[in-house]
Amino acid sequence: MDGSLILFNILNPPVLFFFLGMLAVFCKSDLEIPPPLPKLFSLYLLLAIGFKGGYELSESGINTQIALTLMASIIMALVVPAYSFFILRLKLDAYNAAAIAATYGSISAVTFITASSFLEKLHIEYGGHMVAALALMESPAIIIGIVLVRVFAPAKEGENEAFSWGKVLHESFLNGSVFLLVGSLIIGLLTGDKGWEKLQPFTQGIFYGALTFFLLDMGLVAAKRIRELKKAGSFLIAFSVFIPVANAILGIIIGKVLGFGEGNTLLFTVLCASASYIAVPAAMRMTIPEANPSIYVSMALALTFPFNIIVGIPLYLELIKLIGA
Repeated sequence: MDGSLILFNILNPPVLFFFLGMLAVFCKSDLEIPPPLPKLFSLYLLLAIGFKGGYELSESGINTQIALTLMASIIMALVVPAYSFFILRLKLDAYNAAAIAATYGSISAVTFITASSFLEKLHIEYGGHMVAALALMESPAIIIGIVLVRVFAPAKEGENEAFSWGKVLHESFLNGSVFLLVGSLIIGLLTGDKGWEKLQPFTQGIFYGALTFFLLDMGLVAAKRIRELKKAGSFLIAFSVFIPVANAILGIIIGKVLGFGEGNTLLFTVLCASASYIAVPAAMRMTIPEANPSIYVSMALALTFPFNIIVGIPLYLELIKLIGA
């Protein structure tokens, strides 16, 4: 494989600042981002990418290709946690297997945003409807994870009385990140050109600066989480790299068969290959408290996330180019 795309991605300033954050931890620097700021950057990135997606969707409209993309996204969000669960059950109990499967069945919005900025640097076009795919793929894995636990884990006394599907559905579909992303998408869709002209300096002008600061903080957090990987063991460490690659290959094949085009196929592939380290872990703590959060959070954040933004994104694009998606 041509390493030029990987080098191009590594030399992208936001990715280099991710490395800088990790280096700060390894060197025991006292560098830190004040706690409220990473949350603010995260909300800004979701707002900006959602609004831009809505605007682009207003320009392109809804067609058969977009409908196929959204259907494929939902199917992958349901299928990935299901087969991941049975692979994980080879070594883990049902609780931890379901929590990890849900984590890998969902998506990482920051990985998606990094991939979209990578495409923009290469001047490769992609559709705004991919943001809708991002929103649709966030929540189904949570539901699948809970269903798997209730089917395969031993029932506990009083469990039916304590369990509330209403709370689960609320956490799955109305958590802050999904709500803001979908809301921004709808606002961008409704306001169209006029809204884009007014908000473009905000949603685009400072976008890369916010992404850079956010990835700097992610580097700090990821490096701190590496120490917790000892609890995961070699099986889960291998899972956190090989399963995303397998999911990516499946995503590339689907993109090729359905004719998504190069840019859209990469974003769809990244959605299939990424793992949630914010929304799903928050839901899992509430719905599957028996699972160990330090395992599934550290796997997603300390291994899968860095792998995807450093090596995965350019690797997937190279594979897409090879098969001519």
